[in-house]
Amino acid sequence: MRQRFDIQMKLGQTPIREIYINPKSKNALEQLIAALKEIYCNREYNERVFSIIEDYLPDVDRKNGRPGMNLWTIFVFSQVRLCLGTTYDMLHRFANNDRQLRQLIGIENEFGVEPFTFEYQNIYDNVSKLDSAMLSALNDVIVEFGHREVFKKKGTTALRLKTDSFVVESDVHFPTDYNLLWDCCRKCLDMVTYFLKKYPQMPGWRKIKSWRSELKSLMRQVGRISCSGGKNKQEKLRKTAALYVEKCRLLLLKLISEKQHFPVCTLADAARFYGLEHYIQLLTKHIDLVDRRLLKGETIPHAEKMMSIFETYTEWVAKGKSRPAVELGKKVSITTDQFDLILFHKIMNDEQDRDIVIEIADNLLYKYKLIDSMSFDKGHWLAENKALLELEIPFVVLPKLGRRTDPEKDLETSRKYSVLKNRHSAIESNINELEHRGLDRCPDHSYDHFVTYVAMGVCAYNLKKIGKKILENQLKEPVVKKAA
Repeated sequence: MRQRFDIQMKLGQTPIREIYINPKSKNALEQLIAALKEIYCNREYNERVFSIIEDYLPDVDRKNGRPGMNLWTIFVFSQVRLCLGTTYDMLHRFANNDRQLRQLIGIENEFGVEPFTFEYQNIYDNVSKLDSAMLSALNDVIVEFGHREVFKKKGTTALRLKTDSFVVESDVHFPTDYNLLWDCCRKCLDMVTYFLKKYPQMPGWRKIKSWRSELKSLMRQVGRISCSGGKNKQEKLRKTAALYVEKCRLLLLKLISEKQHFPVCTLADAARFYGLEHYIQLLTKHIDLVDRRLLKGETIPHAEKMMSIFETYTEWVAKGKSRPAVELGKKVSITTDQFDLILFHKIMNDEQDRDIVIEIADNLLYKYKLIDSMSFDKGHWLAENKALLELEIPFVVLPKLGRRTDPEKDLETSRKYSVLKNRHSAIESNINELEHRGLDRCPDHSYDHFVTYVAMGVCAYNLKKIGKKILENQLKEPVVKKAA
């Protein structure tokens, strides 16, 4: 049973519209609260936000069961987490101790009664229910609110857009063939340990601790030799790798022969058994990779490699920068306007910047009819891209790769082109702020949670920008002196 918000005021409770926020504040949380407060107090946008959340959250029986966390609290907590780029532990602390945040969700009481406290698991279970489709729909409403109610964008004002991409890293360690092989071994042993604890009478695994210790020791020896120098390095590496691979093969044979004896009596047992089957397949694959690369000296094609056995969506991204030279995660493309709000974002799956230009433009032209200009960097260049963009957008800034013709030189040295090209660099500061809001590295696991995390970060960024402008506008308002 889940409600939008508990509208029944209690004694000592501060109405949301009366929450005081210092307009001089530079604090990200207070700027976020300022934006959320204005959206909640605006009847039109309040209704639209709640309607979207209700449409996407799992169905609940409103007549039976105990009341769950209300929709407003779930939404607020999700935005606080990404606005501050914080963990669930710190979110739990803010939820139980920050006075303004508790006023915003309607549980702070001034009369000294026993304060309501949230449990960590309650926060985690509810905030993790949000999904990327819902957050993308909410972001469109948030951007519209910012344009109309805060930045006072007129209906005839055209947008000046900027597009660029950056990498959101996934929560993985640096991948090498030998440490990925160790990951496969230890996860297989973890699955076996589950069955041993639940069914102690299961035979054949008396030395499971020895298996783990010996495999880890061999993996570390391979790593030390691989990173060091000295005479006969390759021969030492080959010998140690041969011992490592042989031990892994013995484990693989033992797992294949013994797995049929594992008791599967419950759904939890079945889940662990299928997990074991999955890791046995990965173990087979990585034994072959280590054997081919370290023992046979082959060069492994990139398509055969895995960046992680856990976050399998992870890509090896080299953007040509000196530091960091390589990032492990996914590229995310964002498009911002002249108000620094993010209108659209896309997670790129084995795609380059130039491959998604038309898709981005189509989405933006469908949502926003008046677009004056759109700027990109050289990584987005394709002659076809520029030709198609110029059919719909009056001015396109898309620097050409390679030699320019005389008309192209004249265009790229024109005043308007130069002004828009110089303004394009502002998107780098938007990306930097996004990374400080938590989109430098995603701590959540699985691709679905990665996508949701990015969408949540975009919403929180836009709300923080809107809140900052709200407080700036309040400072500009004339002070009305009270009559004596």
